[in-house]
Amino acid sequence: MIVLGIESTAHTFGIGIIKDTKILCDVRDMYKPREGGIHPAEATEHHVKVAQKLLKQALKEAEIKLKDIDLISFAQGPGMPPCLDVGAVFARSLSIKLNKPLIGVNHAIAHVEIGKLLSGAKDPVILYVSGGNSQILAFSAGKYRVFGETLDIAIGNALDKFARSLGIPHPGGPKIEKLALKGKTLIELPYVVKGMDFSFSGLTTALQQKYHSDKFSDEDLCYSFQEYAFSMLIEAAERAVAHLGKKEVLLTGGVAANKRFNKMLKIMCKERGAKLFETPLKYCSDNGTMIAYLGYIEFKNGRRTQLKNSEKRPNWRADQVSVNWI
Repeated sequence: MIVLGIESTAHTFGIGIIKDTKILCDVRDMYKPREGGIHPAEATEHHVKVAQKLLKQALKEAEIKLKDIDLISFAQGPGMPPCLDVGAVFARSLSIKLNKPLIGVNHAIAHVEIGKLLSGAKDPVILYVSGGNSQILAFSAGKYRVFGETLDIAIGNALDKFARSLGIPHPGGPKIEKLALKGKTLIELPYVVKGMDFSFSGLTTALQQKYHSDKFSDEDLCYSFQEYAFSMLIEAAERAVAHLGKKEVLLTGGVAANKRFNKMLKIMCKERGAKLFETPLKYCSDNGTMIAYLGYIEFKNGRRTQLKNSEKRPNWRADQVSVNWI
């Protein structure tokens, strides 16, 4: 079965094509704001502009014709409403034009399933960290349950907010990681873990205040930010591993690319007797391939999306999806 997947939840418009579990192509184009964070209207305009171009590129790289597509899969949520609209409309139009079935999938679960496929993880505790999401997930009783999550903003959002204070353009995480390598002094910052949940807004505000005080170097601030934020995430993940008794941890989402985060997580897993599985960097960030793959899984297990039910679902949580393929 050949599946075309469409990703449009935030800054990236992506198209992936798979044949069963084999990846035929993965193309994407990322919107980069001129200043500040993501502007939904501008991101939407970007997605509309690149959609047809990326479709042609994907078909060329996959060496197939549009008529060869058997299923259209799209990210139905969660995400930015206007961005989700672009992907949904594009998917519906292709489904109608080709007279092919349509399936809307959950973006968060797509990250999980592509991570499991490409890393070999079977039953992990999942640390899903990105610009818009920070959650600790694990499969239990028919669903991917949320065992911990941010109480306010996601780790990626926090990194980008602080990066803007430093004058670093979006996305700010990679530049903060480079600056942190030169940091030497750990600055005291808020450390907020409440049970299995965590909070980053107070940490970000404190960093901005210290930055404007001109008493600390950018390098030390970035270093301290990473140490505090990543420690909070790993503490909560460790509790989930201990509570659930699982022996695998899967790292996925855009922030998974951070080497320091990976190193800290490996130490925790070693101490807990668990194995860390890492999603290949190319597929950590938002992409159409993961949407195609989850669509393939769900379709094979009897799920379909009728046109009347294909509207965007911007607040669709992972734990609202019945997982009938495990």
